[in-house]
Amino acid sequence: MKTLLIKDFIRSKGLMLGLLLLLISGLVSLNIGKQFLEKNAQVIEKTAHYQQENIDRYVQNVNKEMGLLLYYLRFGLVNHTPNLAGLSIGQRDINPSIISVTIRNLEEQKYTTDLMNPMYQLLGNLDFSFVLLYFFPLIIIAFCFNIISEEKEEGTWSLLLTQAQNPKKVLLWKIGIRYFSILLVLILLFIIAKFYLSIAFDLTFIAFCLVAMLYVTFWFCISWLVVSWQKSSSQNALILLITWVMLTIIIPASVNATVTAIYPVPEAFKTTLDSREAYHSKWDKAKEPTIEKFYQHYPQFRKYKHPQGHDYSWLWYYAAQQMADDESMVSSQQLKEKLQQREHLVQIIGWVVPSINTQLSFNQLSLTDIQNNLNFWKALENFHEQKRLYFYPKIFAEMPVNQENWTQFKLASFHDKVIIHWFTTIFPMFLISLLCFWKAMKNLIF
Repeated sequence: MKTLLIKDFIRSKGLMLGLLLLLISGLVSLNIGKQFLEKNAQVIEKTAHYQQENIDRYVQNVNKEMGLLLYYLRFGLVNHTPNLAGLSIGQRDINPSIISVTIRNLEEQKYTTDLMNPMYQLLGNLDFSFVLLYFFPLIIIAFCFNIISEEKEEGTWSLLLTQAQNPKKVLLWKIGIRYFSILLVLILLFIIAKFYLSIAFDLTFIAFCLVAMLYVTFWFCISWLVVSWQKSSSQNALILLITWVMLTIIIPASVNATVTAIYPVPEAFKTTLDSREAYHSKWDKAKEPTIEKFYQHYPQFRKYKHPQGHDYSWLWYYAAQQMADDESMVSSQQLKEKLQQREHLVQIIGWVVPSINTQLSFNQLSLTDIQNNLNFWKALENFHEQKRLYFYPKIFAEMPVNQENWTQFKLASFHDKVIIHWFTTIFPMFLISLLCFWKAMKNLIF
């Protein structure tokens, strides 16, 4: 019986075509991931080259005042992109992986992003996570919706009941063959991805593979539950397609709208506005209060004085720039807190919505989620502060430009750490799948 079921599966052109489509779409997604990683690597290489070229050019042409030179010079920080991001691009297509900043106020520079074609953003990325989340379930539905109803509609159901000692076992073999054929394609794609994208075979990659397999298992369990109700093929297909639309489109879109409504972020605009207003307003005010606030922030620089009777000095200018960051700090912190709250709420909802949980898990493991971007912002703030503390004494002491070793300022990198939350990543989806399978087995009483 087992051999016959396997031969019937292999002879089915429709099922073989479904597996082929999965393989082809998976290979296309891997190529898109490869292009993303290569583009990112090229941008990093060019940025490193142009940063040094830019520093050399300005040092030659603006070599009289250190303060004026540092007005122009930019120093870049790279948010390291692991190769696993080629499987799940996540937020990396809208949040930049490189930000170059001057030592002027940071808040105006922090939120810069790449210019993108609006049509490309509308279509999105056909990365591997997209194929798995949206395309794999459709093929699974096509494989499973008529496992029982096909027998009834073709008049072979009564024959199966009389000849098979255990009809339930036969049905389990039918769905099991389909399940392992899909897993085989998935594992093959992961093997290809490991070498094609040069992904390290570590615990993070293993966790990524487990999440993908669990997601496939969940959809087979859902399909098994629906067919266990023993409805007609058309009814099974309709129920499963409605489930697919709900879990992959309607519920995620509703969650996004709800989270946005609960945690609006007007601070995203207010932070930049406060920063600009705080800086520009200093030109029309007395210089001493601004400098005094700067001394309170950096008491170690109190020995540097603003020249008496002068309307302008580099000490006052960079003090005004610093005050722009200080006075927009409240809005900036509120923005980060709300983004953190959004992420936390979506994670909680994801415990009962496998499609959301899977996407979040993929992004977390690939370091392409919101949390990674927040960590990058924090690293950028520290990087910017280090540059300020290094250059402020040289600017205020009017150190000659040619006394600085400008070749030491290379492109810096931030390496975030992957934290695998095994329980929240694996258990919710495993439990839902188990419950669906258990209920299906209870329904199948012949």
